[in-house]
Amino acid sequence: YQRRVHGNVDLYIPRKCSATSQLITAKDHASVQFNVGLIDSNGVYIGDYKTVAFHGWHRQQGGADQALNRLMLAENILKDNPSEQGKKRRG
Repeated sequence: YQRRVHGNVDLYIPRKCSATSQLITAKDHASVQFNVGLIDSNGVYIGDYKTVAFHGWHRQQGGADQALNRLMLAENILKDNPSEQGKKRRG
């Protein structure tokens, strides 16, 4: 692929796993990348988002859910609710 002004342009842009900071290879077909929408105090989407990517190995090991929660807590996107941690699930 070439552009007239700038010459050759790479089509593949490498990504890093948000949880481990490891490079996600082009052959990692189990990897995912998604955007988490930001909201205001009323719960209304403000038009901005945070991009998160996980490589396939991390997803296969079952760590992506916990890593997503940890990342969102660190960014103050998700609020920590300590009263929910002690409760047991019924059912």
